[in-house]
Amino acid sequence: MRFPRRRAGGARHEWGPGPGGGAGPGGGAAAAGVTVPGRRLQADVRVHRAARQGTAAFTLDVQLDVGAGEVLAVVGPNGAGKSTLLAVLAGLLRPSGGTVHLAGRALTHVDPAGRVHAAVPPEQRGVGLLGQDPRLFPHLTALENVAFGPRARGARPAHARADAAAWLDAVGLPDLAAHRPAELSGGQRQRVALARALAARPHALLLDEPVAALDAAHAPLVRQLLREQVARTGTTTVLVTHDVLDAVVLADRVLVLDAGRAVHHGPTGAVLAAPRDPFTAALAGVNLVVGTGERGAVRAADGRLLRGTDPVPDGVAAAAVFAPAAVSVHTEEPVHASPRNVWPTTVVALEPRGAAVGVRTSGRPEVVADVTPASVAELGLRPGVPVWLSVKATEVGVHLR
Repeated sequence: MRFPRRRAGGARHEWGPGPGGGAGPGGGAAAAGVTVPGRRLQADVRVHRAARQGTAAFTLDVQLDVGAGEVLAVVGPNGAGKSTLLAVLAGLLRPSGGTVHLAGRALTHVDPAGRVHAAVPPEQRGVGLLGQDPRLFPHLTALENVAFGPRARGARPAHARADAAAWLDAVGLPDLAAHRPAELSGGQRQRVALARALAARPHALLLDEPVAALDAAHAPLVRQLLREQVARTGTTTVLVTHDVLDAVVLADRVLVLDAGRAVHHGPTGAVLAAPRDPFTAALAGVNLVVGTGERGAVRAADGRLLRGTDPVPDGVAAAAVFAPAAVSVHTEEPVHASPRNVWPTTVVALEPRGAAVGVRTSGRPEVVADVTPASVAELGLRPGVPVWLSVKATEVGVHLR
């Protein structure tokens, strides 16, 4: 069995044949470490859902451009439209208007009047979808599940089985080929689903919270497998996640959605280092105080004035970012302390944060300070207790919004 060739920079690369003539991780370009480029994925779509009983109206209006072989993480709060976007890209949901292109081919095209000019069905789009639920065929073995993609592409049974065996080996499950899903653990089922998605050789891979349902032991393994296999195959990937590790380990860029709109996008490190919205700040594990530039600092909605090392022009929308570990908690105003940022507040909640305790305090927005359990006891911290917080200006990053 041979798959269609792909071109990249004038060079021609090919997967296959693998063991038994099948194409896969056991042979051909992938086995030799040659990247097999994915295809550029572009979308400019709108989805409008009218208000219904118990639900508000919702509009998704987003554009994305994922380069060949690139991994884009899509993050945002619940209800932001992330899964809706994946459904449109996969062809499971027809948008109210817009286009989806993969390698220049129109997969979806709905004009502003609602007329459909292109609607390639899911199975013909060259797009793979992997979610929290592996959705394996319960009556098929692991090998047969993985072989389903190659068989659907017209491979002979023997070649499809050889290809599937190579992929099961790639995800570390060669000895479980004859097991059915009910005989596998959650982590094993997710690895089989990953092998099945990649065995179909999609030009683009859509991942919807692929490790969210896994326990702490299996999530890092599946995340690492995703990173290795996506890098090896060069598959263009869109990843929806709430986990910062998914974004850091897997993604080249991040797109932040909120209420159906893109509010921030850029390289993963840059977006997490300078978040513009509360969700991304929480994802990055930092405090975010938004406001307006005033006298070189950031004036928050509650009147706080936060200074960093870089001045801010007056009147511009700006944000101050600082780590919970940089926040000191005092029971009295620290009049002789060196920090330039000091303000009174009240403890709202105490939260476990690994070896530290997160002290969540009142304000717009709330600020979290990380302290030791011993400090909590010594200071008598509990909800309702008034405290003072201080942060050194050198610990505060300031950026424009």
